[in-house]
Amino acid sequence: MASIIVIYHSGFGHTKHQAERVHAGVASVAGVSATLLTSDEAIAQMDSLAAADAIIFGCPTYMGGPSAQFKKFIDATGGVWMKQGWADKIAAGFTNSGGLSGDKQTTLSYLATFAAQHSMVWVSLGQMTAGQSAEDVNRLGAYTGAMAQSAHGSSAPSSGDLRTAELLGQRVARATLRWVKGK
Repeated sequence: MASIIVIYHSGFGHTKHQAERVHAGVASVAGVSATLLTSDEAIAQMDSLAAADAIIFGCPTYMGGPSAQFKKFIDATGGVWMKQGWADKIAAGFTNSGGLSGDKQTTLSYLATFAAQHSMVWVSLGQMTAGQSAEDVNRLGAYTGAMAQSAHGSSAPSSGDLRTAELLGQRVARATLRWVKGK
């Protein structure tokens, strides 16, 4: 069985909704165990992360980059990085912001670079843009990872953005199964 951990920070609850759907997508694939951790929980569970076959990173985009709370988790992985303890694990990412652009691509690039520094293997979203309505999958046109937009005052990302998150989870789960089988 492949093990995948979804790590996220959510300041206002929007990214938590997205993380839950990524987790649901992972859990929907047979042969995969899925764990959902906040970034604070993940700092205390580095051994669990070392045992995982894949890690999916998610955080809101604040001021054009990852939230400071998620960056705290990133900074806590320095010892793992020094030993390259996550080398050859599968990785992916997702983010959310209030604006349609919100500079989310910068956050996804940051997460992909973070994974590369750990010698991880990044899995992209793998979804074509289906349209631009709130119900459409990948309506924001992301390819590096899953993006969501939560308009200020809303309680959650749109249904299309949440479905996109779920599809990312499924893609990472299937890629992880293939990766683990090839070991």
